Amino acid sequence: MAFFKKAMVLFLRFGISAILLYYLLKDIDAASIFEVARSADKRLLVLAFAISLLNYVFCYFRWLMLLWASGIRLPKRRVLISFAGGVFFNQFLPSTIGGDLVRSIDLAVHTKKPKEVVATVLLDRLSGYMGLVLVALAALAVGWRLVQDTMVTVAVAVIAGVLALILLAVFNKFIYSKLNALLQAPSGLKRTAGFTASAFGKFRESLRNLHEELYLFKTRKLVMASNLLVSLLIQMVVPVSFYIIALSLGVDISPVYFFVFLPIISAVTLLPISIGGLGLRDTTTVFFFAKAGVAKDAAFAMSLVSFVFLLIYGILGGLIYVFTLHYRRLQPGSPSPLRPEPE
Repeated sequence: MAFFKKAMVLFLRFGISAILLYYLLKDIDAASIFEVARSADKRLLVLAFAISLLNYVFCYFRWLMLLWASGIRLPKRRVLISFAGGVFFNQFLPSTIGGDLVRSIDLAVHTKKPKEVVATVLLDRLSGYMGLVLVALAALAVGWRLVQDTMVTVAVAVIAGVLALILLAVFNKFIYSKLNALLQAPSGLKRTAGFTASAFGKFRESLRNLHEELYLFKTRKLVMASNLLVSLLIQMVVPVSFYIIALSLGVDISPVYFFVFLPIISAVTLLPISIGGLGLRDTTTVFFFAKAGVAKDAAFAMSLVSFVFLLIYGILGGLIYVFTLHYRRLQPGSPSPLRPEPE
C-alpha cells in the first residue's frame, strides 16, 4: 500500500510537469526556442555559468557554518561530499527538497547526530528563504515603478507571510507550544489504538527535540547574522546570473525585473508538486517576464538555459558523490562531532 501511494505521488508529479510543459509549448514554437538559444552569445553564457557556481560555493559555506555552530566539526571535504550529493539529488529526485533529505541522512548516519544534522539542514533552507524574501521585498520597493503589478505584489506578500509564520513557529516558544498541542492524540485514540498513539507520541517527541535544537540558534546571533548575509549574497548571485543569460539571448531589460521575479519563481519552484521543478520553473518564468515585455520563446529559452546549468552542476555533484563512496566507507563508524576529524 505504501509503495502504491509513493508510485501514485510520483506519477502525479510527472503528470503535472508534463501538463505544464505541454500547455506552455502549445503557445510557443519549439523551433523558435532553439533558434534563440542557438544564437546566444557563448562568452556571456560561460560568464553566467561561472557566476552561478558562486551560488553553490556560498551555499556550501552557509551549511558548513551551521554545522560547526552545532558542534559538528567535520572536515570540509566530508561536508563537501554530502553537499555535492544533495546538489545531485535536488535535480533528480521528484521534489526540489530531495537533496536536503539525502544530505541529512548521509551526515546523520556518519555523525550519529541526526537531530543536530537535520536542524542545520532545515536552518540552511530557512536562511535561504529569508534571503529570498528580503531581496524580493527590496527589489519590489526600489523597482515598483517598473513592475506596478498587483499579482506580483500579492505573490511577494504571500511568500513573505509564509516566512513570518515559519519563523514564529520555529523561534517563538508560545506559538510552538500551541502548535505542539495540536499534535496531542485524542484520549479515545490512546485507548482503542495504542500503536497509533505510541507512534504519534514518538513523532511528537522527535518534533520537540528538533525544535529545541532549532531554538538554540536564537541565542547564536552572530552565526545567524552571518548566515543571513551569505543568503543575501546567494540571492544576489541568482538574478545576476539569470540577467547575463538574458543578455546572451538578446533580452535587454532592466535588471530590477530579475531581482523581483527570480525570488518568486524560486519560491514557486520549491513546491513539491513536480519533478525537480520542471514545468513550474518554465511556466512561472514565461508568465512573469511577459509582464516585462519579454517574448514567450525568449523567456522559455532563458529558463531552459538556466535549467541546463542546474543539470550540469547536478551531474558534477553526482560524480563527486559516487566517486567518493570508498572514502565515505572508510570513515569511522561513529565519529564524535565534538572533536574535529583530521584534515
